[in-house]
Amino acid sequence: MLLLFASTVNPVFGLKKCNFPAIFNFGDSNSDTGGLSATSLKTPTPPYGETYFHKPAGRFSDGRLMMDFMAKSLGLPYLTAYLDSLGTNFTHGANFATYASTIRLPTSIIPAGTYSPIYLDVEYSEFVQFKFRSQVLRQKGGIYAYLLPKGYYFPKALYTFDIGQNDLAEGILGDMTIEEVSVYIPDIVNKFSINVKNIYNLGARSFWIHNTGPIGCLPLILTTFLSAQRDSYGCAKPYNDVAQYFNHKLKEAIVQLRKDLPLAAITYVDIYSVKYSLYSKPKEYGFELPLIACCGYGGIYNYSSSIDCGATITVNGSQIFVGSCERPSVRVNWDGIHYTEAANKFIFDKISTGAFSDPPIPLKMACHNI
Repeated sequence: MLLLFASTVNPVFGLKKCNFPAIFNFGDSNSDTGGLSATSLKTPTPPYGETYFHKPAGRFSDGRLMMDFMAKSLGLPYLTAYLDSLGTNFTHGANFATYASTIRLPTSIIPAGTYSPIYLDVEYSEFVQFKFRSQVLRQKGGIYAYLLPKGYYFPKALYTFDIGQNDLAEGILGDMTIEEVSVYIPDIVNKFSINVKNIYNLGARSFWIHNTGPIGCLPLILTTFLSAQRDSYGCAKPYNDVAQYFNHKLKEAIVQLRKDLPLAAITYVDIYSVKYSLYSKPKEYGFELPLIACCGYGGIYNYSSSIDCGATITVNGSQIFVGSCERPSVRVNWDGIHYTEAANKFIFDKISTGAFSDPPIPLKMACHNI
């Protein structure tokens, strides 16, 4: 009787775990495992990677990202960046995310500008090429058969997305008002939906989509807008408000995508709420100084847009290496923009249960359309 009641109340109870043979990820630096680094456009230097890899590993953190913990939890190896041409193994998927990627075509592009030339349309085009060429190469046999995914992996794979933060940042840091940024959010979300539909049309069926985090809690924003209204936890409220508006429109778009793509299992993941909890009650979760960068230099937030983590600067005639704080394991923010490995693990542990998902389905069951 109890089992019958549980399965009636919670349809997830009776579902079998999914057997995802691969992950294909699209996003920005929150999930970039070496994409932009492979292009040499921007490469993390020490102390990046110090906590887990003990050297820079293409990730903009002191260690692993949520994407790394996700792959591990599904019994898969860490994802190789699609753009990495040395020693790559794509048997269980590929990562198309790059640092500073946007959904829309950015107006300011690295190296002369700020944002990645590999925005979401390009990531999609890379996936199209990868899907086709990987199967052509597999037919040659030999080493290709072991380093590339099998054809049937593509419809059974998990397709993950974590992108949109830089679209907001481009407007905010480009001297646009909050109102002006809000006006173009529907267009950003529409372009996101188009890419999801295109990937679906290539056979993808299981989608795990993160919303964007509380951008107003990042030292980058707090330092740039010192006079912005703060909430009770010290975050810049107007910039969190615009992030929440983006998330609202994204959730609306996903509701429509479920109607348009009836064979898809689409999970909307509320990353915002989990990340914000690190700022609202850090001590409860074993963290401290959440608004202050672990690796940085200058000001009340230990951050300056002109001094990068890992740089060497001259102060009063002395050379100073901009290194990390003493205990990254209890810090939330790594370099003013990105999260520490400890924070990434905390966030993943929370979202993987399905407690912050719509529908409320765990990661390992995200192939089910309920």
